[in-house]
Amino acid sequence: MAGKLKRAVVISCCLLLLCAAGYAQLRLPVYPDTAFTTYYQQRVTHFKTLPQTPNDIIFLGNSITDGAEWSELFGDSHIKNRGISGDMTTGVMARLNEVTNRKPAKVFLLIGVNDLSRNITPDSVVKNILFIAAYLHQQTPATQLYVQSILPVNSVYNKFQTHTNKAAQINTVNTLLQQLAKANNYTFINIHSAFCNQDGKMKPSLTNDGLHLKGEGYLLWKHLLYPYLFNLQPKASLLPLPRSLQWNAGFFTAYKCTTVIADAKLDNEQRYLQNLLAAKGIQITDHDSTGNKSYIELHIAKLKTPQPADETYHLQVTARSVVVTANTPHGIFNGIQSLMQLLRDNVIVDACDITDWPAFSWRGYMVDVGRNYQSVELLKQQIDQMARYKLNVFHFHLTEDIAWRLFIKKYPQLTAAQFMLRDKGMYYTVQDIQHLMAFCKERFITFIPEIDMPGHSAAFKRTFNTDMQSDTGIRIMKDIIKEICETYKFNYLHIGGDEVKINNPDFLPEICRFVNQFHVTTIGWSPGGNVLANTIKQLWMKEGAIDKKLRYIDSRHLYLNHMDPLESVVTIFNRQIGDHEKGDNSMLGGEICVWNDRAVSRQDDVLLMNPVYPAMLAFAERSWRGGGEPGWTTIIGALNTAGATEFAEFENRLIDQKKQCFKTLLFPYYKQAAVTWNFYGPYDNHGDPGAKFKPEYIVLNDTAAFTATGGTMILRHWWQPLVKGVVTDAKENTTWYAATRVWSNDNGYKNFWIGFNNLSRSYATDTPAPGTWDGRKSVVWVNGEPVNPPNWKYAGSKGNMETPLIDEGYEYRAPSKVYLKSGWNTILVKVPVTGFKAKDWGNPVKWMFTVLPLDE
Repeated sequence: MAGKLKRAVVISCCLLLLCAAGYAQLRLPVYPDTAFTTYYQQRVTHFKTLPQTPNDIIFLGNSITDGAEWSELFGDSHIKNRGISGDMTTGVMARLNEVTNRKPAKVFLLIGVNDLSRNITPDSVVKNILFIAAYLHQQTPATQLYVQSILPVNSVYNKFQTHTNKAAQINTVNTLLQQLAKANNYTFINIHSAFCNQDGKMKPSLTNDGLHLKGEGYLLWKHLLYPYLFNLQPKASLLPLPRSLQWNAGFFTAYKCTTVIADAKLDNEQRYLQNLLAAKGIQITDHDSTGNKSYIELHIAKLKTPQPADETYHLQVTARSVVVTANTPHGIFNGIQSLMQLLRDNVIVDACDITDWPAFSWRGYMVDVGRNYQSVELLKQQIDQMARYKLNVFHFHLTEDIAWRLFIKKYPQLTAAQFMLRDKGMYYTVQDIQHLMAFCKERFITFIPEIDMPGHSAAFKRTFNTDMQSDTGIRIMKDIIKEICETYKFNYLHIGGDEVKINNPDFLPEICRFVNQFHVTTIGWSPGGNVLANTIKQLWMKEGAIDKKLRYIDSRHLYLNHMDPLESVVTIFNRQIGDHEKGDNSMLGGEICVWNDRAVSRQDDVLLMNPVYPAMLAFAERSWRGGGEPGWTTIIGALNTAGATEFAEFENRLIDQKKQCFKTLLFPYYKQAAVTWNFYGPYDNHGDPGAKFKPEYIVLNDTAAFTATGGTMILRHWWQPLVKGVVTDAKENTTWYAATRVWSNDNGYKNFWIGFNNLSRSYATDTPAPGTWDGRKSVVWVNGEPVNPPNWKYAGSKGNMETPLIDEGYEYRAPSKVYLKSGWNTILVKVPVTGFKAKDWGNPVKWMFTVLPLDE
């Protein structure tokens, strides 16, 4: 090893001398055409005539690279093959300009075995590869270079004997390349080990000549490179994170598997799994595990866990099999979801052992379709994502002041267009509800309809010209309840019960008793009306102590319509549901809720303006794993603290899920855990938000008042002190400044999320005046230059609940284009405030800013 380290130092020094002694910059060597084969020349001229598309991923190398259909293998047309059979390091150097001129996003280099076959020394091979790395970095510094280890060889086939006798030299090259990676601006990928048998030679099953790969070899190669191609974690990122996860050596070759066996009572789960596998290109044709073939097994057996065991599962992956064991079919279903996340590349599953169970039995998601109608297909999309991440309650808010969306056979006039104020004539038929219920049931999701009563019932009153609490209203409501309970036979009915003056104290108790007659459990909002004690209370704001004799669901500060996308993930991840680390017979769990009070232009806006999917995944993690921190906060925590480290680990898994499972869906979230702000202040602005202070005039060398991490900084939440912001003692007539630095590999315009007020979708907030970011004279500078605010489409307009938002939030308008120079760039943000009181009846001022470079 000492000799290898010495050679590494020599090679590095040689390269440094080459740069310092010879040239201001590196230049490629020039060789005569006779130095290369006709095939080489054919390929090079072909490459030069192909369209120059930016930000591609280029595979660069010899015949081993040349032999793959990379774009098909990875399902990505941006991947380009620049392999040439017989090529050497000098050949790559001679044609490197064709690669660098394209400014690719990534280059995957595998080269050197042909050099070694001609008895070129390992030192010389490494020196040339370092030159390639240096030249790439010089010409296209934003390109990420991945240098792969040379693959092993095997002489068993008595072919390519000048290659297959170079195992020792291959190991030397690989060792040096790994040691020199960091100093030479490339990422080293060891693919050599996975291709080796116990003797350190190429596995014979992966090759038919000892040097080149068969199809199975390329699939293994795909598995090894998959996380590097798509910027994923090295192992599959499971979400929610299992209770116990142990990675083991080896892997299961899923692409070879044609067998799924299951217990008799698991026919539905078996079919469900087969459909998921078929979507990944894996066809199951057999249900017999005899012989030596690989298989997947679904099995019911008794598993013991600390929590209620009906959703517990055990998942074991070995080279021969994948076995999912659980107490119930629901547990099997949960194990299948984890298996699908493990099978991220559709080819291979890394060996592992998982034992898992949820902290809370009630993990729900509520959609309000009374105000803004959503199609059945869009609802199914959301339910599918719920199932993927093990949420198990779909709460369907069907009636509102705006409209009644549930068809009632006895009273069809309820869903007549003339009684609706938005999306007129849009409602759910009996067949729609039955279809949604069946769709949920297949995914072990409890379907809970909500008919809000006696509040939020203006649509009912418009239809019948009577109040629900009247004798006539009660009679009609009983007719409705009887019809839906007998038609749909659900287990729960949410009756609302909040935000209304109860002028008939017998209404809610009578309704509860009537619902219970159908063996249906009632749920009601709390604070709310006088429901019966056996009604489950859904908490929606702070109230008194929890009564252990009652049952609760927690939705406090879990309303996505009030949350900034970046804030939502932070606050939900940190949340302690129901102030409990895990559920019990009283605190069942929680629900996130989407109340988009304001009208929308298109139904998908509900998912974009309310950060549904990022928040759903954060809630899935927290409600499954339990834990969290007491109280409600918007703070990630200072960099390198335990809380910030835990959040960053979760965020990595969240981003992996976004890249893999939400490519065509709306997922407004980017990484923020690495952005750290230094805060300077407070400065008393005496009621003048435009007043200027020291940070605007001088380079900031002072010690910051405090530091905070994240893309969105909420100095003071409108629900202070219930929700913590980064300023512990926020005062009116105050100005704060925040500074950070961002790195850019090259000069150019980059996309940023920038904003100073994330408008709630439940209030008629005004649009900022022309030429301003907000009404508080907030400013952001990059390298001393102010960033201009958007040209608001409805600048200065009065907020109106019937006027849809269009560009007021950074997450649903085009990103800001900010010019960055190569290297470090300074960002300074000014956030003044004069008062915290609400302008009208709405929420107080949410004192905040968002500045985040988008890592795309």
